[in-house]
Amino acid sequence: MKLAIDHNCKGISYTYTEPTIFFEYAYDTAKQARSKGLYNTFVTNGYMTTDAVDLIAPYLDAVTVDFKGGADPEFYRTFSSVPSVEPIFEALKAMKCNEIHIEVTNLIVPEIGDSMEKIRDLCSWIVTNLGNETPMHFLRFHPEYDAIDIPMTPRESILKARQIAKDEGLLYVYAGNLPGDVGETTYCPKCQTIVIERRGFNITRWNMTEDARCPSCGTLLPFIINFE
Repeated sequence: MKLAIDHNCKGISYTYTEPTIFFEYAYDTAKQARSKGLYNTFVTNGYMTTDAVDLIAPYLDAVTVDFKGGADPEFYRTFSSVPSVEPIFEALKAMKCNEIHIEVTNLIVPEIGDSMEKIRDLCSWIVTNLGNETPMHFLRFHPEYDAIDIPMTPRESILKARQIAKDEGLLYVYAGNLPGDVGETTYCPKCQTIVIERRGFNITRWNMTEDARCPSCGTLLPFIINFE
């Protein structure tokens, strides 16, 4: 927390190691960070109990829940030793009930985790249970470590998944790990004006009013803007 303040950071993200593995430490840190005006975010696989969600919720501002293989139960059993994906969906519903901001990612793994039907089912579930304004990111797989025999995700798979998500009604769908692709950019869902243009981790264009409206049609966008 002191490091975040000393470096003028706005908040703390608990990530890379699954935050529920060090949940007690994350909880204690998040509680103190909130008291100092910092925000807290989890980057998580979502495999946690609803009790854990309820406990951290007063101090947790946002989560990114990372799916792999379109939440295919067989993929999870085979490659992650996860007996059921249902706890992830229950945790997501608990996060929604606790008014935590939710974003969802899905890693598309060629050959073993790239079913477009599973992706369609996942997107449909998100629209029904979390809302169509939930940001959805499709990520490219890179061969590393014990999976070097699996090829990199084709660009076409990312773009196809993005279109499926849009067809299912999601309004904010992104292509991850494709620098320079139009899928990095945020568009007004009503008139398709660019409101946030990105390249990689950088924002290259900001095109919103101070009260988070589209400058072209006036649509109120689901963004929290901090100009400090």
